[in-house]
Amino acid sequence: MHETAEAPETPEQTQPDAHAHQPPGAPGDTAATGAEFWDARYRESERIWSGNANAVLVREIDGVAPGRALDLGSGEGGDAVWLARRGWRVTATDISGVALERGAAHAAEAGVGDRIEWQRHDLAESFPAGEFDLVSASFLHSYGDFPRERILRTAAASVAPGGVLLIVGHAGWATWQENTHPEVRFPTPEQVVAELELPDGAWEVLLAEEHERAQDRPDGRPGTRTDNAVKVRRLR
Repeated sequence: MHETAEAPETPEQTQPDAHAHQPPGAPGDTAATGAEFWDARYRESERIWSGNANAVLVREIDGVAPGRALDLGSGEGGDAVWLARRGWRVTATDISGVALERGAAHAAEAGVGDRIEWQRHDLAESFPAGEFDLVSASFLHSYGDFPRERILRTAAASVAPGGVLLIVGHAGWATWQENTHPEVRFPTPEQVVAELELPDGAWEVLLAEEHERAQDRPDGRPGTRTDNAVKVRRLR
């Protein structure tokens, strides 16, 4: 996957808390660029995700005083719109222009279009400028040579003093899935924290844990999968 990327072949669009990518195959399997691949993926249907915010974002950020937020992998805008409705000024970024157009339409319908700036980035190549009180990265996984650790370190560097970095990802494959892409790595919460390479005394770890949640199987039967979440605050 790529920006806004769920783990491969997971039917997250059935879940109310998901807005991330779900590719049928790796971008490297086609002649298309990453952006072209994801645009084509989004054009397969009128809407991929539920439009609701990810559950961990809601749990961890609801009630936090709003400021400037950066949504990495904004997809069709579920998280960005949720934040904007709560007073945040949001920079939302995705590799797919189609996804960004849908996100902007969602924001306009929700009456918060003036609170969100939509930027197209391949995070392996470019990154939004500025400092943010919240940086959120939900399910930022990918096939192949995707520099997730470097991107997340860049994300940490963009957090303003007193601000928070929230990272949500899969802890592994769903129990009904076959691991057909061994190159996809699912780090533990402790590994995520270590790979951020945060300077001693400059950050505090507020959350680093795994959690189980409901997720329907492809045939519609109920199932579960395990995700992890890391939340760190910059002290200075």
